[in-house]
Amino acid sequence: MTPEMMIQLGMGLPLLAMALVGLMGSRPNIREACTLVTSSILFYVTCNLATLVFSGQRPEWNLGEMIPGFEIAFRVEPLGMLFALVASGLWILTTIYAIGYMRGHHEKHQTRFFACFAIAIFAAMAAAFSANLFTLFVAYEAMTISTYPLVTHHGDLKARNGGRVYLGILLSTSVAFFMLAIAWTWSVCGTLDFREGGILGLAHAEGKISDTQLGVLLGLFAFGIGKAALMPFHRWLPAAMVAPTPVSALLHAVAVVKVGVFTVLKVSVYIFGIDLMSQTGISDWLCYVAGATILLASLVAMTKDNLKARLAYSTVSQLAYITLGAALATDVSVIGGGMHIAMHAVGKITLFFCAGAIYVAAHKTDISDMRGLGRAMPLTFGAFFIASLSIIGVPPGGGAWSKWLLALGTVESGKLALMAALMISSLLNIAYLMPIPIRGFMTPPGEKPKSFKEAPMMCVVPLCITAIGSVALFFVAEQIYEWLLPITWEG
Repeated sequence: MTPEMMIQLGMGLPLLAMALVGLMGSRPNIREACTLVTSSILFYVTCNLATLVFSGQRPEWNLGEMIPGFEIAFRVEPLGMLFALVASGLWILTTIYAIGYMRGHHEKHQTRFFACFAIAIFAAMAAAFSANLFTLFVAYEAMTISTYPLVTHHGDLKARNGGRVYLGILLSTSVAFFMLAIAWTWSVCGTLDFREGGILGLAHAEGKISDTQLGVLLGLFAFGIGKAALMPFHRWLPAAMVAPTPVSALLHAVAVVKVGVFTVLKVSVYIFGIDLMSQTGISDWLCYVAGATILLASLVAMTKDNLKARLAYSTVSQLAYITLGAALATDVSVIGGGMHIAMHAVGKITLFFCAGAIYVAAHKTDISDMRGLGRAMPLTFGAFFIASLSIIGVPPGGGAWSKWLLALGTVESGKLALMAALMISSLLNIAYLMPIPIRGFMTPPGEKPKSFKEAPMMCVVPLCITAIGSVALFFVAEQIYEWLLPITWEG
């Protein structure tokens, strides 16, 4: 199988899954088997492609021009490859979990759910493999549209209102800022290709764009990429929590928000270039916006009694870590941001899996109602505890390494106030995450423990696997670091 065929399969398999799901909608077992088989093949193909990319190859596939100068083209580099591995691998586990959750909770419209889920994975893979800004923008918008039916899945007033906020903010930021930034980049550089070292450096050296204009352009990208959830354009993310929990897992770990921060990193590294950002100081303001988002979202999370709402604001905070890594514009901070995509994905999907399992088994959504529940659901609450360690950033959670590299980036750039923000945020992570397993295991139950039991095994097994995965990432962090090291090299 040629590398070009692997890229084609990487995007074609999710579309095949969507078609099979639609055809087999009246036969749930076959429908879901098709999704599982297709997702497994996708992960296998992605792993094979990864061996080529991480050994130094850069496979390409050009689909063709939409209009002169605007190509749909794909080129796989290490950052995109890591994102593709995360998306394709977690698709398998999220599908297994979704089957248990959707059946255990007797959800309607399951065929539509799995079909839209497959389209979202297609969009994630297309974004990961994109060779230029135009291709990435098309994939980015496909992600927004395909996930809207998932957010509004329940169809009630609350779901429709949440979907309206979700779609409104993401589309408005794209149209008002992201598209303008892409057009400006094209007018200055004459290309939208992702290139090592960035494409704006030469334009800046030739006087085609000033430092001030570069800062404004960076702002258009930072706020136009609404999926990165920088404050004040973050409200779509908590609003989307009206969706079923598997959708929340998709939003926070597999696809939507990761497409956002992946795009921020991709633009920083391959459009601006790390050297240009550090030498001109154009991203200094973005560092402090990200730092403020980290702290403010953590503080808001502490006030939320609803578990999914608390996790949503936690995600807003954790995404800002990755934006901060890009804005610091040092080698270690950029690699730390790339690593945090994987570390946060595995940890946060575990937390949302646990939230859904608690809801299916005990119909509890508020943390204050979970006293003693861990005694009846030890696997679920144990997994929650393990994943929390990664989100907090302490061993043996994988997040310890990505946060360590981000902290080193603040030291290298001389922004010690931001290192303090990272440390304070980790303390706040402890304050809003640790009370949940403590309440579950160490307080007297509000109801008889025998009244509850673990969720269906198709819910419990995936969350146990991802909890183990969040620990495994701690031990393979050096390998991931080496995989990402080439993204900091100049072309």
